[in-house]
Amino acid sequence: MGVQLTRAAKLKVYRTPIGFHDTYVAAPSQKAALAAWGSEHDLFARGVAERVEDPELTREPLARPGEVIRRSRGTTAEQIAALPADRPKRAPRAAVEPSPPSATKPKPKPKPDRAPRDAARAALDAAAARHRREIDALAAREAALARERRETERRQAAELAKLRDEAERAQATYDAAMRRWRG
Repeated sequence: MGVQLTRAAKLKVYRTPIGFHDTYVAAPSQKAALAAWGSEHDLFARGVAERVEDPELTREPLARPGEVIRRSRGTTAEQIAALPADRPKRAPRAAVEPSPPSATKPKPKPKPDRAPRDAARAALDAAAARHRREIDALAAREAALARERRETERRQAAELAKLRDEAERAQATYDAAMRRWRG
């Protein structure tokens, strides 16, 4: 993947190691080099990337600006020879004696007891069910009281209507008697 470059920009060659290879890119800036390598991190600030001025190393990248050029850092034998000599050697598996299981593995910790959690959840569920029953009982009582109130209001309204009629008839009878008395 190459980076778009203009001819007017002065190119510099940058290098960073990737595995057993060095990658070179000719770019106008460190930012452009990082973009060509596809890096989201500033490899220059970390000391992993550098500018290269050796004419032998800059010839190919300058011939193909913006393109990442990979070069092996020596042959496989040279790379193996460059490994540190003081690396500890692994013992063959057959030579390793197995140790008793109790000596190597500590006893596993017992699982935590679920009983307190289960009891707390059961108590919560029981309380929620009891609360629902209490609310349902209150709702039933409220409905019964509402029916009783409507029945009482209907009965009282009928009684008042009957008494009003009787009062009006008594008033009419009294008014007629008064008119007759006055003459």
